[in-house]
Amino acid sequence: MANSSGSDAKVIHHSDNDKDIEGSKSPPLYDHDGEHHVVADKLARKLSARQVQMIAIGGTIGTGLFLGTGKSLATGGPASMLIAYAIVGAIVLLTMLALGEMAAYVPIAGSFCTFAGRYVDDSLGFALTWNYWFNDAVSTAADLVALQIVFEYWDTSLPGWGLSLIFWVFLVFANIITVKAYGELEYWLSLLKVVTIVIFIILGIVVNCGGNTEHRYLGSHNWYIGDAPFVGGIGGFASVFVTASFAYGGTESIAITAGETKNPTKNLPRVVKNVFWRILLFYILSVLIIGLNVPYNYPNLSTKKSSTSPFTIVFQMAGARSAGSFINAVIMTSVISAGNHALFAGTRLMYSLSVDHHAPMVFAKLNRNKVPWIAVLATSAISGLCFGASFIGAGQLWTWLQNIVGVSNQIAWTAIAATSIRFRGAMERQGKTHLLPFKNLTYPYGPWISLVLNIVIILVQGWSSFSPKFSAVDFVSYYIEIPIMLVMYLGWKLWKRTRIVSYEDMDLETDVYVVDEHDLAETEREKSVRGKVERVIRWIF
Repeated sequence: MANSSGSDAKVIHHSDNDKDIEGSKSPPLYDHDGEHHVVADKLARKLSARQVQMIAIGGTIGTGLFLGTGKSLATGGPASMLIAYAIVGAIVLLTMLALGEMAAYVPIAGSFCTFAGRYVDDSLGFALTWNYWFNDAVSTAADLVALQIVFEYWDTSLPGWGLSLIFWVFLVFANIITVKAYGELEYWLSLLKVVTIVIFIILGIVVNCGGNTEHRYLGSHNWYIGDAPFVGGIGGFASVFVTASFAYGGTESIAITAGETKNPTKNLPRVVKNVFWRILLFYILSVLIIGLNVPYNYPNLSTKKSSTSPFTIVFQMAGARSAGSFINAVIMTSVISAGNHALFAGTRLMYSLSVDHHAPMVFAKLNRNKVPWIAVLATSAISGLCFGASFIGAGQLWTWLQNIVGVSNQIAWTAIAATSIRFRGAMERQGKTHLLPFKNLTYPYGPWISLVLNIVIILVQGWSSFSPKFSAVDFVSYYIEIPIMLVMYLGWKLWKRTRIVSYEDMDLETDVYVVDEHDLAETEREKSVRGKVERVIRWIF
């Protein structure tokens, strides 16, 4: 039996009267020398089920959907966009089911990055965590660039870098004060995004049916103009995958909040099962409506200097300039929300790197509210990339950053699938499968399908960088993540002499969540009439 501390693990059996959070007899808990072994579970658990569930939605609905769909439509056309978003959505579903299973069992801030180190190879955990930390840091920069793009809708004298600086300072303060401040801010911003998407879907249907400035029924007309519905051939279709991956990216990072989530063995599975379908519904419906209402050759939909949100275009089609200004203002808050979420996730990964001795211990330093404040400052420093927009062009810089983040997301999903396969194999070998508070119903086929699809997409989506002529800069943005991952993996492996962990030696005890009296009391409260009403309201909102 695996034991990271080197001592023999003791099994603590509960009496027949003890109950777990679901009301059944509790499985045994593992103990090291009389104490539950904890390494990475030291952050404050102050995120409620209400906040976690809304953050799971808000973390994904951001610049990728509001701006990225414009690039997808311009480069791939409506059919390519719809198909790619559906395929990537299916991959994310399989990924979340696999990740939810592991995170409910070991709910820690490092999440899938720490799991990769424990259940596969420490070198993979090292490379993946640094890669994903960089992903979140660059995502924050991309969101600040997107803020400049959206702000260009209004003619103002405020320079783009000035706007980015103002909101950069705001995000740093929101993340450095307390996790409760982050959670509450993200909850209301996410709720605003969800409401906006619902309004957009309804308005989009009305516009398509004739409620537009031309009073004309649009139907599927935009699917048959010019090169539509497939624009750019195989290259255009392949390029949409990285944009879709950028758009869906962040779904998996909800597991990173596990280290600060109340009653994680119950709330995380609930989030995984309930939230994804709403995200998929929002994305697929939104992408379909955009493809029906907005032509792929709409002026300034996606250029090197600027981009126009398809959401703003649809609202303008409803007949009022004020409607366009309203949705643009909402998109700005959504961009801030996405940046807030990315900075939070990146900070927790830097904290995990430090705890796992993959980064200097100074980054694990917590303030009095148990927030890793030095990690916040280090992660936010990378966001300085956003100020390069003044020299390159916001639209071009945002496209490059989007490609880098999208590929990084795909690498993370690939690693999660591989880790899930290894995790379940070890659970079965050590006879602990019955301890899982949440089981992935798609295992073993789901993780394998996700693994294969991600690898294929990573390799082919850069097609447009080769044809019709080779573009070195685009090639780098599509493929730079692959050699970086390999260098970090092999470098750490050679330096530390790490090896792939065997099923027998795999540590399935450290940081396993122990249900406490507060969790049981919360479960009992949910059984009351008031608790059931709150559960219904929480599911809706």
